Amino acid sequence: MKVYKFEGPEAGDSLMSLSARRALDRAGLKLSLPSYQALPLETRRSLSELGEAPLVDERAVSELLKGATTESLDKIPEPSPSVAPDHLLEALGPERPLAPKVWQSLSPLDRYALVKCEARGRARSDLFRLHLAYEEIVGATALSTHLGHDGALRMVRITDKPETKRRAVAESFVTMSEVAFSALERNDAPKGNVLEVARLAGIMGAKKTSDWIPLCHPLALSHVNISFSPAENRKNTLRILCETEVRAGTGVEMEAMVGASAAALTIYDMLKGIDRAMTLGPTRLISKSGGQSDFFVRAEDP
Repeated sequence: MKVYKFEGPEAGDSLMSLSARRALDRAGLKLSLPSYQALPLETRRSLSELGEAPLVDERAVSELLKGATTESLDKIPEPSPSVAPDHLLEALGPERPLAPKVWQSLSPLDRYALVKCEARGRARSDLFRLHLAYEEIVGATALSTHLGHDGALRMVRITDKPETKRRAVAESFVTMSEVAFSALERNDAPKGNVLEVARLAGIMGAKKTSDWIPLCHPLALSHVNISFSPAENRKNTLRILCETEVRAGTGVEMEAMVGASAAALTIYDMLKGIDRAMTLGPTRLISKSGGQSDFFVRAEDP
């Protein structure tokens, strides 16, 4: 059962928690404090649990309170998941920023709690409770969505983000001696087929990105393609291109760059018996699409 520290020790038991209020608001029900306190403890806790869920089960709330004395009201809509309302931003002021990305990283209950605290604070001309809520819910997350309110690292929440088709393309390079490049072109390197092994490594690397990069989300990639070509205007250099696709709530640019890098490292491993002085890189993102903003690097850019 979710109870915020700023709500006090009695919230959820003798006093109604914000999670319970959210459940009631979504179901269009009003429950007086005496009626709430008359409910069995297990029922009060179940009401709070329903209000914690990303999507409140309104029918379950009504069923739970079937025998209780309630009043029907208009259902209160959830705060927008995209951007914080202007009245909340105004109440928080510039010293308590709440950027769209931070707002989007919060849970539906967190967003509800902030809006509810602001409304009560405005009605009472006292925003102290809102400030406490901000510190507990947002805190260090205002600096980075990879930080929790207490400054601890975390994965960004993408639970409520819409799943869209995401695509990314990255490139990397391997520059080698003329002897090594000739062996690559002839496909007679001592270790075998260099490019096919590198292709498999790139695909495997892209699929394993979340194991390599700590705060990346595990993604079920729908497509990975690794291709090779001689680099333009760079002697004895191989260009590696990695294309990745997925339908998800987050992008696949890291998967594309890891795939290109894994292929480059494998080429080094396969040819190091001929040339240990090979150089790798640069590795860079060429394009990404499908998210809130697209990105594209022109071919002539360095």
